[in-house]
Amino acid sequence: MSAPRVAVVGGGISGLAAAHRLRLLLGPRAEITVIEQADRLGGKLRTGEVGGRAYDVGAEAFLHRRPEAAGLVAEVGLAGQLVHPTAARASIHAAGDTRPIPAHTLMGVPASVDAVREVLSHEGLRRVAAERDLPPIRLDGADVSVGALLRERFGPEVADRLVGPLLGGVYAGRTDVLGLRATMPQLAAALDSGAGSLLAAAAATVPAPPRPGVTRPPVFGALRDGMATLVERLAESAEIRLGLPVRALVRREHGWRLEIGSAAAPTHLDVDGVVLAVPAPAARKLLADVAPAAARRYAEVELASMAVVALALPPGTELPERSGVLLAEDERAADGVPFTAKAFTFSSRKWAHLAGEPVLVRGSVGRHGEAHLLQRDDDELVAAVRHDLRELTGVTAQPIDAVVTRWGGGLPQYGVGHLDVVRDIEDAVSELPGLAVAGATLHGVGIPACIATGDAAAARVAAHVARESSDTASGEVVGRAR
Repeated sequence: MSAPRVAVVGGGISGLAAAHRLRLLLGPRAEITVIEQADRLGGKLRTGEVGGRAYDVGAEAFLHRRPEAAGLVAEVGLAGQLVHPTAARASIHAAGDTRPIPAHTLMGVPASVDAVREVLSHEGLRRVAAERDLPPIRLDGADVSVGALLRERFGPEVADRLVGPLLGGVYAGRTDVLGLRATMPQLAAALDSGAGSLLAAAAATVPAPPRPGVTRPPVFGALRDGMATLVERLAESAEIRLGLPVRALVRREHGWRLEIGSAAAPTHLDVDGVVLAVPAPAARKLLADVAPAAARRYAEVELASMAVVALALPPGTELPERSGVLLAEDERAADGVPFTAKAFTFSSRKWAHLAGEPVLVRGSVGRHGEAHLLQRDDDELVAAVRHDLRELTGVTAQPIDAVVTRWGGGLPQYGVGHLDVVRDIEDAVSELPGLAVAGATLHGVGIPACIATGDAAAARVAAHVARESSDTASGEVVGRAR
């Protein structure tokens, strides 16, 4: 009996997690091939060299409270690389002032008036205090934009000063576009359960403060030598083909055919199963003929572009005693110039392993609808980010190194009704044996969520391949018996 053959299209974390899981499920004989259009693996996980040090210029960390990423790190033998942030707190710059991100909020949604007393104006606090007395919220299963709900219940300040910067940091999106159910599922669930008000829903969701003497488990994790170490370890699970676009996906009587390479001289790969772990535009194209309903839904997902500007500052440069700062939209510096950056990470403060020399800082640029900010060359982008850093922190030091990494269409936007879009995609694909989808478009943009989609896709494809192999083996036995 021939060895099972599976192709994984896309070499980001979702595809690599799928390849790793397929190897465990199908065993050493399986032929698992990862095909990646770019000349490198990792997708939004990229470790570069900045100022002579390994430094993540893509996703820098993962939610440690979700088990998928930490579990995979341990599974591939990298548990010794796991590190957690220092105690430095993050901050928000809004209404011309920089303050710590308030505790006892859910992504900025307050669980009490006291939680946001230092951030909102007197009128903003009055609106928050009055929210419990408004008519109860009844979603009746519907979705709504985060911004619309917040403005209706709290007025503009909670959305603009708190939730907007936080969601912008995760999704590079805007509250008026992002849907509640996909971006704040816990809050939506509390409202569905009858919480009635946003204050009550947040209070029911935010973890209680730890008891004296009890340390909360870390929220985030990272890898000491960079996320590239995880990418490299996962790549050992499969044959890797780089720099090759997959041009078409064709269903065959038993399995699938992939058309790979240039249009003028394509090659073909015949396999028993396929995992598609690619961004929405590529998935739409590949599914247009075999799963048109899924392709149409993929086409509805908008994308945001962004860039990371990594700066290595001279030894001795003093950073604020904070892990970083998120910026509200439409903020301006004292000279009247609009801020270019949406966030800064003071990496040498946030991560103990990045303390020392040189001092490392990264600025993030770009929200949905802000492509114009990225239409500058690298030198201009570095200059704009340095201007923002100076205005926010007083740091004027000339960098000894600066690296700009651009992520065109890097983050899918989870708009109103996104969960319905995902359900329709997965339902349509489920009708095609041996095919599964994974990636950040589906159930979360964070590393653990992407790993979870890769694991689920691998399990689906492996189960199909195993059934087909069993049926083939049974047929061969019957044939020999006759």
